[in-house]
Amino acid sequence: MRTTQNYQPKNIENFKQNLLLWSQQFDDVVWLDSNNHKDEYSNYDAVLAVDAFTTIRTDFFDAFERLKEYQTSIKDWIFGYLTYDLKNTTERLKSENFDGLDFPDLYFFQPKKLFLFKDNQVEIKYLKMVDDEIDADLKSIANVISSAVEKLQNPIKIKLRIHKDEYFEKVTKMLNHIHRGDIYEANFCQEFYAEDSEINPIETFKKLNENSKPPFASFLKFEDKYMMSASPERYIKKNGTTVISQPIKGTAKRSKNKTEDLKLIENLLKDPKERSENIMIVDLVRNDLSHTATKGSVEVKELCKVYSFLQVHQMISTVQSKVAPETNAVDIIKSTFPMGSMTGVPKISAMNIIENLEETKRGLYSGSVGYFAPNGDFDFNVIIRSILYNETKKYISYSVGGAITAKSDPLKEYEECLIKAKAMREALEG
Repeated sequence: MRTTQNYQPKNIENFKQNLLLWSQQFDDVVWLDSNNHKDEYSNYDAVLAVDAFTTIRTDFFDAFERLKEYQTSIKDWIFGYLTYDLKNTTERLKSENFDGLDFPDLYFFQPKKLFLFKDNQVEIKYLKMVDDEIDADLKSIANVISSAVEKLQNPIKIKLRIHKDEYFEKVTKMLNHIHRGDIYEANFCQEFYAEDSEINPIETFKKLNENSKPPFASFLKFEDKYMMSASPERYIKKNGTTVISQPIKGTAKRSKNKTEDLKLIENLLKDPKERSENIMIVDLVRNDLSHTATKGSVEVKELCKVYSFLQVHQMISTVQSKVAPETNAVDIIKSTFPMGSMTGVPKISAMNIIENLEETKRGLYSGSVGYFAPNGDFDFNVIIRSILYNETKKYISYSVGGAITAKSDPLKEYEECLIKAKAMREALEG
């Protein structure tokens, strides 16, 4: 049981910043922030969950069944992540590439302390065992000292796991698979990394978020491991019996010249390659949602709509389904995971080819972070535009990728990757 208290900060943005600083005393932290994007599907503007009461931590084997058991027995708010490598529990697949980060494949926790933001109000929900700490915590949050954030000055040397010529070779191999008919599309990713390097996660997240201000920003701390994400993409959300997924496929750079920027939007909307990328993934998402949908309920609410962010324009579609009230929440996720925008078409063939051509285990990258509410509703993002950090190993990683189709030009794909990588590089370089 939880005690609920409503709180109205004098300055909501200051309170958010202080709250995130205050949260760092805990080993388990999930922060989700919409950056005030007016998303018609979201329940909250921001959420913070901290201080684990119960947890589930597992490798991929039977991961969704274990999560289902945990989620249905707890019947409370739970927050956590799903790594891309949970594909190995839903299909006969493997992940044998290099992993410098060592995140567990799945991790969720039941927070003792929860803050839900909506319209300049904060709904505070504490488990009964700690509800006498609410007032003291609010005083602590108000008095957090910004200088407590230590700024590390060491330069970070970013390396590429796949160099340019090798990238071209690998994309050519993927195009050969497409021309043979093995696949129609696949998302090919590459890692940028730094060894023996230290960052301040809060400072890094702050820079990354300020560079992009995306609708699905997230900060995750799990013991000595961190994720700082400026994701523009929702993976999947359930609200009552309605499920929506919002895949992104199609990217264009921004221009500071307004006329030129509008032209870039127009070109993206008309680009046959970018539209075909998006439409193929929409078909895949429709198929994935149909596994749990009531008959005839899957529909495309929005197709290839361009949304503009600080760094890029993105083409986003919205696919919706209805599920029976008794449908288990975890089953909906299991039947759609990993998300189509980060895999390809057909999904299993694409994931096999991805594993063979990529050099790094994806892990948390192209996985998802989010939450389940007590009633089984949920909301999860796609972990892209993200920096991952293992503090103990002093290993920093960020990956970027793009959809390869029959019309892909390897050079343009490489340049698109560099555009996507810019926000992470700038956040790390300061």
